[in-house]
Amino acid sequence: MEALIIVDVQNDFCPGGALAVAGGDEIVPVINELARDTPFVVATRDWHPAAHSSFADRGGRWPVHCVQGTEGAELHPQLDARAIDLVVDKGQDADQPGYSGFEDTDLEQALRDQGVERVDVVGLALDYCVRATALDAKRAGFDVTVHRGATRAVNVEPGDDERAVAELREAGVTVVG
Repeated sequence: MEALIIVDVQNDFCPGGALAVAGGDEIVPVINELARDTPFVVATRDWHPAAHSSFADRGGRWPVHCVQGTEGAELHPQLDARAIDLVVDKGQDADQPGYSGFEDTDLEQALRDQGVERVDVVGLALDYCVRATALDAKRAGFDVTVHRGATRAVNVEPGDDERAVAELREAGVTVVG
């Protein structure tokens, strides 16, 4: 069976958000289309405590974003919530980055319980949470495809997106589009 993992398509990562990814909202229609054709759809959310170690005011590299219970942490309103079977909150440990949807969550078990063997990964951001989630899915033994046309990158350093794609391919992840 196949599953779609929609990584962190949240208000804070879309234009106008606290940590906006350029064009982050442009991928929503593509994701909705993929979700309609997938038997099991999971959406991950950054769901950080207010004092998360990744925040600049705590010595991290990112502005405050996706704080639990805030509008910025909610899934983008144009994402078709009816197609989502499960929401997995990640990044809840204040001392861990929480980039991967598999880190300190029940995502792997949920996929196994559904009989999933193949996962398609989309969302934000390609060079951080999408990359980490896809790599962990591969390490867990799933057949993994990242849909490049349904992701956008932060590109803190120019070329981070291409380096992420190269790392994914080297790990055996298929990258399409």
